[in-house]
Amino acid sequence: MGLFGTKTKTETEAGAMTVTEKKESPEPAVSTPHTSTVIAANVTINGTLSGEGDIQIEGIVQGEINLKGAVVIMPTGLIKGPISADIIHVAGSVEGNMMARDQVCLEKGGSVDGDVTTPSLVVQAGGRLNGRSSMVNDSADHAVHVIAPPADNFQLSENHSSTEVSSSEK
Repeated sequence: MGLFGTKTKTETEAGAMTVTEKKESPEPAVSTPHTSTVIAANVTINGTLSGEGDIQIEGIVQGEINLKGAVVIMPTGLIKGPISADIIHVAGSVEGNMMARDQVCLEKGGSVDGDVTTPSLVVQAGGRLNGRSSMVNDSADHAVHVIAPPADNFQLSENHSSTEVSSSEK
């Protein structure tokens, strides 16, 4: 008889002992945790939400959301505070500024009272944005770069006189 169920000895009819290995039963599979969180319609959260994963908001969040992932505000959802995430979908209401690293989608019936900064902004018919939108490059620093047009593309008014300065006058 084996210790801890790894090997057992059995006798054959001839009296010889043979050793056989016993297979252990497999461990039950551990389910992987879901990376999304739901804030139910009758729940109010005050404070800062931060981390990684996706969050679906059906209730009220009063405070800052800083997430590496997606924030989905359902029609019953209300956010009172700034949001920073990879993707933001708004079908409910947001009262605060939003910064998305990938995309903001303002869906039919959704409303935003605040400024939006994102590389991609989609506003569906029926969506409402009360604020400024700033389109940024897809770069990691999300800085807005202003590029001046070439000087030959400038148009001057009639009142402007253009005189060339010779190299001797400089």
